[in-house]
Amino acid sequence: MTTSYSTETSHKRILIVIPAFNEENSIGEVIQNAKAIYPEILVYDDGSIDNTSSIAENNGAIVIRNSRNRGYGRALRTLFEHALKMNFDIVVTIDSDGQHDPHQIPRLIQPIVENKADMVIGSRFLTNDDETNVPRYRSIGIRTITKFTQAGCFDRITDATSGFRAYSVNSLSKLNLTENGMAISTEILLKASEKNFRMFEVPITTKKYDIKDSSSHNPVKLGWNVISHVIRFLSFKHPLLFYGIPGLIFLIFSSFFLYGALDLFSQTRYVSTNLIVISIGLALIGFVLLATSVIVHTLVSLFKRHVKD
Repeated sequence: MTTSYSTETSHKRILIVIPAFNEENSIGEVIQNAKAIYPEILVYDDGSIDNTSSIAENNGAIVIRNSRNRGYGRALRTLFEHALKMNFDIVVTIDSDGQHDPHQIPRLIQPIVENKADMVIGSRFLTNDDETNVPRYRSIGIRTITKFTQAGCFDRITDATSGFRAYSVNSLSKLNLTENGMAISTEILLKASEKNFRMFEVPITTKKYDIKDSSSHNPVKLGWNVISHVIRFLSFKHPLLFYGIPGLIFLIFSSFFLYGALDLFSQTRYVSTNLIVISIGLALIGFVLLATSVIVHTLVSLFKRHVKD
């Protein structure tokens, strides 16, 4: 199977990029397995204090070193920038901790080779068999983040946090990425949706999750960073809905409290300051949200017009 894929893609220049941080125990094997499929490997050493860089170089990878840890997003952005300068056709991202199987790369790039996709995600959740090796706590967290991401872009995506992806260089050049942390995985999907990328998912299995958890990221913090990024994106993409609808809801509740205060006064002549204060507070929040929706919508429209001009 691998041979047939390799024959079909022999005219394509494929670069495998690997962000790495303190992965001396796994980086060598990952590079060796990847080079057996496609020989061009670019590693970004994100401030490792172990032998990650030297091991990567000894295994034949080109290594970009950073003196201090700047984050997964910064690593990916740097790798993408170098890939665009190196005149490749397809860029594949793979994690350095050994969870992904490089032998599945041909499956990952095939939709791009066949011009069916601009970007392909290796998903752990397309079939039950794929999900087998994913610990339950990870599965729950990933599915939660994915559901949130679906609200902002591709509603049928199943694995929003997968680091095993393939990009056509033409599509990669259109992504203006800004995130430095793990939220870049979601930022890519949101911006790909905005650019109308043809998105494709293929089933993958994680090679091993029995390794010691190499992630240095707090899962709660990671989840919040991703979700907050989706919220920010939606607030700018659909400001009238994002701010306007909650604003109207606050005004409706305000009217209920005001009606209750007026009804109570008409029947008992008692002035309920509590109901009035709540009504005024809700109304103020509602008006602020409505004003925000109009202002943000206007600013975004002006910015888009400026970019087009």
